[in-house]
Amino acid sequence: MKYGYARVSTVHQDLETQINMLEKEGCDKIVTEKISGTKNSRPNFDQLIVELNEGDSLVVTKVDRFARNTRNALDVIHDLFNRGIKVHILNMGIIENTPTGRLIFSIFSAFAEFERDMIVERTQEGKQLAKQRPGFREGRPKKFSRKQIELALQQLEIHSYKEVTEMTGISESTLLRAKRTKLL
Repeated sequence: MKYGYARVSTVHQDLETQINMLEKEGCDKIVTEKISGTKNSRPNFDQLIVELNEGDSLVVTKVDRFARNTRNALDVIHDLFNRGIKVHILNMGIIENTPTGRLIFSIFSAFAEFERDMIVERTQEGKQLAKQRPGFREGRPKKFSRKQIELALQQLEIHSYKEVTEMTGISESTLLRAKRTKLL
C-alpha cells in the first residue's frame, strides 16, 4: 500500500498543495498533521510509521516533512529500510536502500536541517534588530483598535455576544477578555 504524509508547521498554514501532490502520486491513504517539525513527537507521523508493513511505500513531498533533523531522518529511514518499506520523497525521487541511496539521503537531510537552522538564525537576528527600534512590541499586531473594542462593548448593553460578534467581527473571547480587563 502507498501511504502519503503531509505536514505543515502551524495551524495557519495550508496542507492543500502537499495533499494534491500526494494524491497525484497515487497514495492510497494520506496522513496529515499541523505541528512543528522540531517537535519530538508528531503523533500522526509516529502512528503511520507503526502502521507501515513490509512492501508498503511512504511518500512525502520534501525531506523536511520527513524528519526533525538529520539524525532523526537517518534513524527513521534505517528503521523503514530494515522493515522492507520503500521511501519516496517527491522532490528527490525514490530513496534506494543502497550505499549511494543512503548517502544522497544523508546529504539532503543535512541540507534540510542546515536550511531550517539558517531560517531560525535569520529570524532571531531580525527580532534583535526590531527590539532596538523605539515603540517595539513583541507579538502579533492587534487586529482591532481600542476604539473598535470599546464600541463593541457598548453594543453588549443592548445586544447579545453572538449579535455583537456578527456585527463587528470581534470574537466573543476577545469581547470577554476586554470586558474583564476593563473591570479590573
